[in-house]
Amino acid sequence: MAKRILNTPKVTNPNYLKPLPAKGWAIVIGIAILIGTIVWWKDSTDENQWEFISKFGIKLPLKYAIHGIDVSHHNAKINWDKLKNSRTEQAGVDFVYIKATEGATHLDRQFQRNWSEAKRVGMKRGAYHFYNPRVMSDRQVENFIGQVRLEAGDLPPVLDLETDARRPNEIIVKGVRNWLVLIEKHYGVKPIIYVNAHFYKKYIAGNFDDYPLWLAGYSRTDLNDLTLDSKVLFWQHSERGWADGIKGFVDYNVFLQEAGDWEGLGE
Repeated sequence: MAKRILNTPKVTNPNYLKPLPAKGWAIVIGIAILIGTIVWWKDSTDENQWEFISKFGIKLPLKYAIHGIDVSHHNAKINWDKLKNSRTEQAGVDFVYIKATEGATHLDRQFQRNWSEAKRVGMKRGAYHFYNPRVMSDRQVENFIGQVRLEAGDLPPVLDLETDARRPNEIIVKGVRNWLVLIEKHYGVKPIIYVNAHFYKKYIAGNFDDYPLWLAGYSRTDLNDLTLDSKVLFWQHSERGWADGIKGFVDYNVFLQEAGDWEGLGE
């Protein structure tokens, strides 16, 4: 059988295999240097030592030793034994704030169970009240103290201010002040105010500078600009963490003061 002679076209190097010109290499090297500089700068300015903890699904500021969460009925039925043991080598869940009441009549449907379970497993606990500016503050005080009995070692009560209900600023400030004064008189400990940065500047700064704060700020890497004139005890830095014993996301917080201050906090 006669052999067929195939005309094979000459193969040439495609354009993308051509070596980069000097200008191209200069651009690549410049980009690499820029990326390296950015990484170095972020590492050198990371004063709070943020580190991703896979068990919790978020970064934690490991400069601080005390970390905790806050919960309500939105977190459903919690397995407190699992939660108590939710730890890694770097951090654990050291405290929990539990929603107790809202407005004048509402009791969080998981509060009594969460409150007693936290005590049973030996977790440091605190209770908070969701403040409704449309309701008389006296009635909101009665609701909280009717449900929350603090014991030795419990954290101070918290006023959660995250809605203005379209009420005038002066009405909100007046009601918040009355709640804080009456709660301190009843429990003998100064309450903590929970707000985001916007509400802090709008209602708290200049009006309640002698009260400890709990600030929410999820997009921040520090609170330096908000801690100059106030004592911020807690920082709620994430609302999308995980914890053993809790289904779904949970808020994560960190205690910003010294360990000695932590031991003396609360009742």
